[in-house]
Amino acid sequence: MALRFCRAKAITPSRPPTEKCSKMSAMTTEAAELVVLRYPIGAPSRAESFTPEQRCEAIAGVRQLPANLRSAVAAFSEDQLATPYRPGGWTVRQLIHHVADSHMNAYVRVRLALTEDWPTIVAYEEARWAELEDARTAAVSTSLDLLQALHVRWVQLFTSLDEPDWKRGYTHPVNGRQSVEQALMLYDWHGRHHTAHISQLSARMGW
Repeated sequence: MALRFCRAKAITPSRPPTEKCSKMSAMTTEAAELVVLRYPIGAPSRAESFTPEQRCEAIAGVRQLPANLRSAVAAFSEDQLATPYRPGGWTVRQLIHHVADSHMNAYVRVRLALTEDWPTIVAYEEARWAELEDARTAAVSTSLDLLQALHVRWVQLFTSLDEPDWKRGYTHPVNGRQSVEQALMLYDWHGRHHTAHISQLSARMGW
């Protein structure tokens, strides 16, 4: 039995090394392209604390986000708004409504953090929110207008904080503790992240 087993293994053809390398290279390239499509400006910072200068820069980003996002889709047609920003991703319309949904939740979380002692916040199913009727079909102007007003309030709140306020926070049921300054940095990144998705799509499609 041992002899027959060895003979069977000996005559089994093996894949040429060049074919293996070619397939591995293609998989690596495809994976790298997917990362760029998903994270065009890279991943958010996971630092524990930030300098006042970094916070000021992030507040400026929060202030600019509504105008930047509006500008990114100003010339989009209805068909373009219905285009996924990446294969398997949301449409541009859903993406804009998602930013509004996300930042509304984040604004409330920050206010809870500033008025309660490390409250445990309620997470939401962002993928399911994006499939609701208003997220799939409502005019993008509704969420762009909402973001404009929301960010005026948010920026005013952020600029009023003193050093101890930045260290307050909330507990996310999945992601754990997050300070107010970490939330600021995350949602500055989040706005730029999704604006880049739209700009990247425009460049890729030649719009």
